[in-house]
Amino acid sequence: MHIEPGIVTGAKIVLSYATAATAGLYTLKIAAQAVREQGPVSLIARAAIATGAVFTFFQILPHHAVGVSEVHLILGSTLFLLLGAAPAAIGLALGLLIQGLFFAPFDLPQYGMNVTTLLVPLFGLQLLAKRLIAPGTAYVDLKYGQALALSTAYQGGIVAWVAFWALYGQGFAEVGQVLTFGAAYMSVILLEPLVDLAVLALAKRASALRGSGFVTPRLYA
Repeated sequence: MHIEPGIVTGAKIVLSYATAATAGLYTLKIAAQAVREQGPVSLIARAAIATGAVFTFFQILPHHAVGVSEVHLILGSTLFLLLGAAPAAIGLALGLLIQGLFFAPFDLPQYGMNVTTLLVPLFGLQLLAKRLIAPGTAYVDLKYGQALALSTAYQGGIVAWVAFWALYGQGFAEVGQVLTFGAAYMSVILLEPLVDLAVLALAKRASALRGSGFVTPRLYA
């Protein structure tokens, strides 16, 4: 989902600073809530885990440029289910930043767009989970249909934001490239729910994590 350099340029890029700042403020809000629930040490630990995971997803796992962006296995819904919304958001933002600073400096001008594209769908996923998953259901007990809905919502949000940035920056001349990118992302939408369920199955067996500060309380409760 890395927006290709040159898609949005000039004064138009200012919008990405505004959307990224808004996403950052909301991240601070839910981070404060996470601190109240489990304390600062737990938030820092989970955010560090998420940051390392995101950096691995972006830098080590296979990724291919398709159309106006790149196709990555981001596993945003997996991070959300294991660690919670705030740690996942912090990890996505920091992992992306670390990659840009040390390995892909040409992506830094697009950082505002890329972080918006990652975080806003995550916040939508958080709202959807509240509606889709019954209050008494632990995340380790999710069904495939629920995991598919969460993953589809997150990945669909990413595609929608990529499309927005491309059309905002270049107009309808990029429609074909956007459609190519969206079609390529279907493979991620089909694969991620399977990864989610596999990881949740492993978490269900890892009883030592229950009650620890390394996962979200909702994973088991």
